[in-house]
Amino acid sequence: MESKRIKFVGVNSIKFNRQFKDDESCYEYIASIKWETGYKCKKCSYDKYCKGKRPFSRRCVKCSYDESATAGTMFDKCKFPLLIAFHIAFKISTKKKGMSSLELSKEFELRQKTCWEFKWKIQQAMQSSKQYKLVGEVHVDEFFIGGPEEEKQGRSKGKKRLVVLALEKAKDGVGRAYAQIIEDASADAFRPFFKSYIDKEASVITDEWNGYIPLKNEYPKLKQVPSKEGDNFPDLHIHIMNLKGWIRGIHHHCSKERLQGYLDEYHFRYNRRNTMSSLFDILIKRMVDYEPKRLKKPAT
Repeated sequence: MESKRIKFVGVNSIKFNRQFKDDESCYEYIASIKWETGYKCKKCSYDKYCKGKRPFSRRCVKCSYDESATAGTMFDKCKFPLLIAFHIAFKISTKKKGMSSLELSKEFELRQKTCWEFKWKIQQAMQSSKQYKLVGEVHVDEFFIGGPEEEKQGRSKGKKRLVVLALEKAKDGVGRAYAQIIEDASADAFRPFFKSYIDKEASVITDEWNGYIPLKNEYPKLKQVPSKEGDNFPDLHIHIMNLKGWIRGIHHHCSKERLQGYLDEYHFRYNRRNTMSSLFDILIKRMVDYEPKRLKKPAT
């Protein structure tokens, strides 16, 4: 039997507080997503259940396996109340600039490391599904994050992180964008990014860097033009400046291991800037549908 799907729509905090008053209302929301298409026991695959021990958990009537609403989701074994987890997800998804782990720590009176770990989970859920590739006219460029270093010029990165960015042009300005860390500015480094995010029929425009030349065999409409210090790619460079400014202003610093998470967070909001009211629901659904991922490195 299918569950009635609950959806929160909007960015108004008063409306949010009215819908999510306690942990139980959050469990109900998660359960409505988890079993939206029906229940099936994880142990024996039976499809009949009764009420379990925890709020909105389900117990299989055949083998008695009791599954909580949060089991197998990114909310599993959360170190703080589920209501606070929902508040954090709401703040990060709907605020234009998100929130740093330090800000979250102060507002919700949690350890910064605890906030950092939970935000890491949120950033994983914000990764692109890679189902909708950029089409039409697409501008591509690379840039560094990390500040200048002496005797390190051009595409020699030193300790800086090299990032490739693709921006989709639209009739009314700019469409979607994606960014990914790369090891170097070679065709081998560019190719996985192009394959993941850019349609092969797109009219790709890059600068005259040699690393793009081999990609013309796979992207026949790829065209190279002089950069003229960014004058030929104004939208790209505005986007890059805004992204760098966001990282410096909100997060101040992020490690190489965490940088991709910040790129994903930024573009999750950016690509849905015209449908902000659905962001929270999309994020919670992804956190319910995705398997939990464990941290491999300590916070920096």
